[in-house]
Amino acid sequence: RGDSWSSFPGSVLMCPSAGPGPAQLSPSLAALSLQSSTPEALRVVNLLQERNLLPPGPIPAPTPCLPQDLQKINCNPEVFRSTLTSIPQTQSLLNKAKLPLGLLLHPFKDLSQLPVVTSSTIVRCRSCRTYINPFVSFLDQRRWKCNLCYRVNDVPEEFMYNPVSRSYGEPHKRPEVQNATIEFIAPSEYMLRPPQPAVYLFVLDVSHNAVETGYLNMVCQSLLDNINALPGDSRTKIGFITFDSTIHFYNLQEGLSQPQMLIVSDIEDIFLPTPDSLLVNLSECKELVQDLLKSLPNLFEKTMETQSALGPALQAAFKLLSPTGGRMSVFQTQLPNLGVGALKSREDPNQRASAKDIQHLSPATDFYKKLALDCSGQQVAVDLFLLSAQYCDLASLGCISRYSAGSVYYYPSYHHAHNPAQVERFQKDLKRYLTRKIGFEAVMRIRCTKGLSIHTFHGNFFVRSTDLLSLPNVNPDAGFAVQMSIEENLLDMQVVSFQAALLYTSSKGERRIRVHTMCLPVVNSLSDIFAGADVQAITGLLASMAVDRSVSASLSDARDAMTNAAIDSLASYRQSVLTIQQPGLLAPACLRLFPLYILALLKQKAFRTGTSTRLDDRVFAMCQLKYQPLAYLMLMIHPALYRVDDLTDEGALNINERTIPQPRVQQLSVEKLSREGAFLMDAGMVIYLWVGRNCNPNFLTQVLGVPNYTAVPQNLYLLPELDTAESQRTRAFIGWLRDQRPFFPTLHVIRDESQLKANFMQNMIEDRTESALSYYEFLLHLQQQISK
Repeated sequence: RGDSWSSFPGSVLMCPSAGPGPAQLSPSLAALSLQSSTPEALRVVNLLQERNLLPPGPIPAPTPCLPQDLQKINCNPEVFRSTLTSIPQTQSLLNKAKLPLGLLLHPFKDLSQLPVVTSSTIVRCRSCRTYINPFVSFLDQRRWKCNLCYRVNDVPEEFMYNPVSRSYGEPHKRPEVQNATIEFIAPSEYMLRPPQPAVYLFVLDVSHNAVETGYLNMVCQSLLDNINALPGDSRTKIGFITFDSTIHFYNLQEGLSQPQMLIVSDIEDIFLPTPDSLLVNLSECKELVQDLLKSLPNLFEKTMETQSALGPALQAAFKLLSPTGGRMSVFQTQLPNLGVGALKSREDPNQRASAKDIQHLSPATDFYKKLALDCSGQQVAVDLFLLSAQYCDLASLGCISRYSAGSVYYYPSYHHAHNPAQVERFQKDLKRYLTRKIGFEAVMRIRCTKGLSIHTFHGNFFVRSTDLLSLPNVNPDAGFAVQMSIEENLLDMQVVSFQAALLYTSSKGERRIRVHTMCLPVVNSLSDIFAGADVQAITGLLASMAVDRSVSASLSDARDAMTNAAIDSLASYRQSVLTIQQPGLLAPACLRLFPLYILALLKQKAFRTGTSTRLDDRVFAMCQLKYQPLAYLMLMIHPALYRVDDLTDEGALNINERTIPQPRVQQLSVEKLSREGAFLMDAGMVIYLWVGRNCNPNFLTQVLGVPNYTAVPQNLYLLPELDTAESQRTRAFIGWLRDQRPFFPTLHVIRDESQLKANFMQNMIEDRTESALSYYEFLLHLQQQISK
């Protein structure tokens, strides 16, 4: 068998040295035995016998075994969670469990209730700089002990006053000590320079190919519709660059009667024609900006230019944004083929299905990574929108966003007329993108209790120093993950804490710090470690690790390592936790879905073999696995399947006076489908509605508005708004699924003859395909390896 994750390369970082010994905890914690309180998590499940493992609805994150008072104030798992909710005392115990230790974060998530504190003194540990939080201990009114390094600190005079209760002398009741997530408005010492204004630069491909897709109309229209909703203040700046074989700048200076186009044709040596009038104050020059947006699509409608000088356009944009920092939004529709950063096609369609190993997952040139690091140094993030029917080498182009903390959006085969579902998705995504919160010139640091250390980061950023992530822009839809190890034994500790602090400039020019703190118990038995395993967080972290492994080693290596992760952890459970040996493939209840999720990853676009997967599609799936917060990631790994031809109000949710049906989640197997029914599959980025050949006629007329099965249109992506209870229920359910995530999943109604039926069937991960095992066969394979 190949090696497992234990041999993963990753530099080990030292934590700052710490002060006195561990915090004295209340006796209730010391007496806490996890096993008595969580028998369900350790219930033995024979996976070969129990076939229906999926719970009927969403799977909640496990609750750490903490005393009630600590549990009540712990960080929300949607923002901060750990793969293990019980932390092993020693690295050797962790090694024995064969489970990965790491954290998954969604640090800038839109929150409905976020306590914001304005204070001239932000209280932090003098030694390790941890922010005061609910898990510190107060030795008395005047002294508090840090929960990360155990240093005793003085309570500053003004912290004695509580602004909420307006009372004096109760520092433990301050909002900073009552909330695991809090935001500070920072005083001036948190600024290296005056906070930067919101600056937006749009870099648009206007080659023949680009104009042909019709995307330019959509971008300009969307900007016109949302121009007043762009986050910012009176200092907000905006600018535009278009490019084909030359670079075009737009002078938008106040006082001009119309925008002025300036063309730079020397792409070998890029310069800015009029540096001061290309990025302009939005409120002062709004009319000129609107004029430009109205005229841009027509400027190039007759173009015959087929070339794309993306690299030089990015260099020009970097020059323009360097003095201020800001956000660069790049729209590209083909393989760049001119000037620096030009690329050649590396995809051989004949190799797609047969190859055991996939070539060209790493970049063809380091131009885009180097430019991204330059951008990061000047507080510029690059967001890439790729709209293309052909291969674009996302493995190379994606680096521009990955290392500058940007995002990648991908719309394969985007076309204004031929692909209305993609157009709708692009429009909805663009609106969210233009109007969502944004943080500029941000850095994030993750700290943990003495003894623990963080060694590998996953997500889009540049690691500036050992534990400081540089995020020129931070957005509410970005997720991060880190791998951890136990450097020093945690022998005399009952709990450990983790703290993520994000320092950023708001679009209104305020310097703010958002701090999340999580507390977890320390345990010294393997059964307690297994009882606290968070199967979804483990799967999410392994997915990120496997992407890295595919690029640094090979795809087959990554696939082996994922399979071995399931084998090793279940073998460890069997040998070291189970007291009675019995036949079968045994798992604790909390890990019963682990083999299913690993199989789902092996069949996911990022890692699958044997099916024809376009290289850009595969690379985009890998980007998603590294960047999406866990909640959205899980649907992309293991979609949710529902039967929807018989929706009722039983158990429905009531949200804003809308009734949202809650059908049961079904297993992803063809045997769950019935020709008499209709089934909805939510795969995160896309939703399929499969209609059976003998589907209930009531559903066809009341929901799809057609008389019979053969009348279901081939490319239906919108449900008609019919005035029937069935139509309202179905649309409410789909609308609710869509509202739960920040991107817009397209809907495809499919019947047996649809081209997309194959995509729907590929997500039936419990079934066998010509190149991949069924779930049952996979379980037999695991059992065979474990009993070797």
